[in-house]
Amino acid sequence: MATPLTPSQIAVVKSTAPVLKVHGEAITTLFYANLLAANPALRNVFNEANQVGGAQPRALAGAVFAYATYVDDLGKLGAAVERIAHKHASLNVQPDLYPVVGKFLIEAVAAVLGDACTAEIADAWTAAYAVLAEIFIAREQQIYVDFEKWTGWRRFKIQKKVIESSEITSFYLAPEDGVALPKFLPGQYISLQLHVPSLGLNQPRQYSLSDAPGKDYYRISVKKEAGKDAGVAGLISNLLHAEYKEGDVVELTHPTGEFFVKTEEETPLVLVSAGVGITPMMSIINSAGSKRKISLIHGAHSSEVRAFADTLKSAANVQTTVFLSTLKAGEVQGVDYDFEGRVDLEKVEAARLCVDDAAAQYYVCGPTAFMTGIQQYLVGRGVGQDRVHLEIFGVGN
Repeated sequence: MATPLTPSQIAVVKSTAPVLKVHGEAITTLFYANLLAANPALRNVFNEANQVGGAQPRALAGAVFAYATYVDDLGKLGAAVERIAHKHASLNVQPDLYPVVGKFLIEAVAAVLGDACTAEIADAWTAAYAVLAEIFIAREQQIYVDFEKWTGWRRFKIQKKVIESSEITSFYLAPEDGVALPKFLPGQYISLQLHVPSLGLNQPRQYSLSDAPGKDYYRISVKKEAGKDAGVAGLISNLLHAEYKEGDVVELTHPTGEFFVKTEEETPLVLVSAGVGITPMMSIINSAGSKRKISLIHGAHSSEVRAFADTLKSAANVQTTVFLSTLKAGEVQGVDYDFEGRVDLEKVEAARLCVDDAAAQYYVCGPTAFMTGIQQYLVGRGVGQDRVHLEIFGVGN
C-alpha cells in the first residue's frame, strides 16, 4: 500500500503546477517516446494516431496538471478518475504496468526540468504517483470483478454489416465461442482490436454499443473517419469499412464505461447528439421502456450522413428534433428535418428540452466543443451539472 503523502510533499506537488502547465506537454511527449522505445509491445495498447497527432501527450499533460492542482482535494477529480479507470479496464490494463509508467514519467520530469527538478520534487512526485496508481489499480480491479468470467480480448465474428448512412455502417458481432453475452448498461462501449499489417501492430479503438443489451450479438455503428479534424484518416474505421466483411473475426473486450442510463428509472431523458454521437443514444432508446419520456435532439451535416433516420421515425416513445446543416432539393421542414443549421437548443420546444423538470437527465455525445457548448447552455438555464452527462470519445480532456 502506498504511503499517504505528507503535508510537505503535498505542498511541493502543488507548487509544481505552474511549471507543469508550461512544460507538461514536453514532459509527456518525452515520456511516451522513451516508454514506447523501451517497451515496444505497448504500442499495441496505445492508439498510434493519438501519438502521431500529439493528442495523447496533451491529454496526459492536462491530467498531470490537474492532479498537481487538486492533490489535496482528489474528490474534484473523481469523475475523471472513473472515466480513465473504465478506459483502462477496456484495454485490459494490469497493475504491473503502473510501476513501469511511473519510472518513465518521473525520469521525463527530471530530464525536462533539469536542475529545477530537485531531490525534494522528485521524491514528492514519486510518492504522489504511487498514491494515484493505487487509486486506479483499486478501481480497475473492482471493474474486472464485475466482468466476472470475461477478461481480456475475446474473438467475435462479424455476423452482419448494415449500411446506416453514407458514412456509418453497423457491425453485428457474435462471440465465436458461442457463450452467452453478458448484459451491459445502455450507453456503454467496448474496445475493438484489429491487427494492422502496415504497422505490424494490434490497434484498439473504443466504440459505443448501439443496440439494446440482452441479445446474442453486440452491435457497433462505426463512422468512416476521413480525418479532417485530426489530420489523419481513421485507421481502424477505414479498415472495418473497406476490408472487413461478414464472417471475419475481430477481438473485443467486455463492455464498460461510466456513461449509461439506468433502465429501471422512469425520469425523463433528453438526449443531445451530433453526427456519430447518435450511436450510444440508439442503445438508450432501444432499451428504454415505452412509458419513459425521451426527447432526442440530433444534428447532422446532411440527410445522406444521418444514421438511423427510419428507425427513429418508428420509435413511438421518442420525440425527435433534427438539425441539418446542409439541405438537398425536395427536403421538407417538419418531415425530413426540423431546423436548418447546427444544433441550437434555443430553437427546441420547451416541452422537449425539459429544463423546468428537475428530474430530467441529459445525455450528450458528439465532438468535445459541441458537448461543452451544450453543457454550458443547460447549466446556464438552471440544469444542475450533475444531471448533464457527457460521453467523451478519444483521449478526452
